[in-house]
Amino acid sequence: MTEINDLINKIVKEASQQVADNQTATATPTADNHKPMTADDYPLFKKHPEMVNAPNGKNVKEITIEAAISGNVKPEDLRIAPATLKAQGEIAESAGRGALKSNFDRAAELTGIPDERLLEMYGALRPYRSTKQELIDIATELEDQYGAKITANFVREAVDMYGIRKKFKGDN
Repeated sequence: MTEINDLINKIVKEASQQVADNQTATATPTADNHKPMTADDYPLFKKHPEMVNAPNGKNVKEITIEAAISGNVKPEDLRIAPATLKAQGEIAESAGRGALKSNFDRAAELTGIPDERLLEMYGALRPYRSTKQELIDIATELEDQYGAKITANFVREAVDMYGIRKKFKGDN
């Protein structure tokens, strides 16, 4: 049974990565796609509602009270697509808010991680909760399994700081 679960997880991971890659490609400006987003495109919801979609493709304009009452709005329809976050990042960067762009880029990465696993990782990052190796393993998982390179590097920085400040499990 474990082999079947591993195979299913691998297939789901690859399919999720393909969806994420397609959505990221949509957010990357090209000559035939769209111009780079600027502060003039803010707020994205009002100026480019066609770009505000859930990862499953449902557009924000389809999320209405009537649709919710009739059962046509599912929890997955209320999530934000990585491409939308990337576009928001472009807007922030053009307004001179590079740190905010970085936050949007990291958030775009995190959309591909299941909520339960993300919460486990968050808990593991609390002081004295994990060993150095456990945090290194989380960074590797973020990068290799979810393609979350920015967040993986963030965890690696935390590993360095935890070592200096003695914040690993067993240090207290």
